[in-house]
Amino acid sequence: MQYLRGVNDKLKAHLALLGANLFYGAGFTVAKGIMPRLIEPLGFIFIRVSVVMVLFWLSFFGGEKFRAKIAKKDWPILVLGGLFGVALNQMLFFLGLNLTFPIHASLIMMSTPLLITVISFFVLKQRITWDKALGLALGIGGAGLLMSAGKELTLTGNSALGDLFVFLNAASYAIYLVMIKPLMQRYRPIVVIRWVFFFGFLFVLPFGWPQFSRIDWSLFTVNDYLSVAFIVICVTFFTYLWNIYALRHLPPSTAGAYIYLQPIFAAVISIIVIGEELTWVKLLSTALIFSGVYLVNFGLKRKEKLS
Repeated sequence: MQYLRGVNDKLKAHLALLGANLFYGAGFTVAKGIMPRLIEPLGFIFIRVSVVMVLFWLSFFGGEKFRAKIAKKDWPILVLGGLFGVALNQMLFFLGLNLTFPIHASLIMMSTPLLITVISFFVLKQRITWDKALGLALGIGGAGLLMSAGKELTLTGNSALGDLFVFLNAASYAIYLVMIKPLMQRYRPIVVIRWVFFFGFLFVLPFGWPQFSRIDWSLFTVNDYLSVAFIVICVTFFTYLWNIYALRHLPPSTAGAYIYLQPIFAAVISIIVIGEELTWVKLLSTALIFSGVYLVNFGLKRKEKLS
């Protein structure tokens, strides 16, 4: 029974990561549609972080008490989690997305699993098996194939700067996933995420408030409001909640590997929304990325024969 419960928890964790990255994939296009046309990048981040922080503090998932005792040694980790997992992560990403292209930004995020694996190797002493290394190589190879096919989109200086911001965002997110993992074993996910967002809000406040105060809400249509709601509720609230739940049952490298799916979702959404052409390069890249995710998560382990 305990074994079945563990299998069920891992399955739900994988489904949570799948859903989170589906929302992330859609978020590239949705956010780009209203930024910077109506909202500047840091002003948008102020909305995301402040609203979601309130939502997490008003949530009582699983009968969780409003307050939980945090060990003194864990407070610095929560503060750094707010810095790397919320403030730097979100601000760098939106600054980058504002300057580059949605699909290209999703491709650059492919560096996250590699960064997580390297950081986990040094910090958590997590062993890198040959099949996991092969999975990372396949996934990055698929992303690289897509990136080379769309390299004409990155010829401007602004786009190059945006790419750099997105890469730094990926590094920040990788650090966050690794450092927050131990707290998932000691506290319930909702407790951790509440404090991470609280400290993240404090870091975002001085940078995001000036741009937020300049927003002209009279220019927004119903679709614009729905877009903001989607980014805040789905791409922020649910994705952080699901990611941190998954980290309680899966290693950081597994959570990072699901980022390989983001360019697939982003491409599919762009095909549906703006009619982007589906080429053999994209199909091959999709196959490589899915193969990489499978190997990183499940490897090539074979069941031992019963004697």
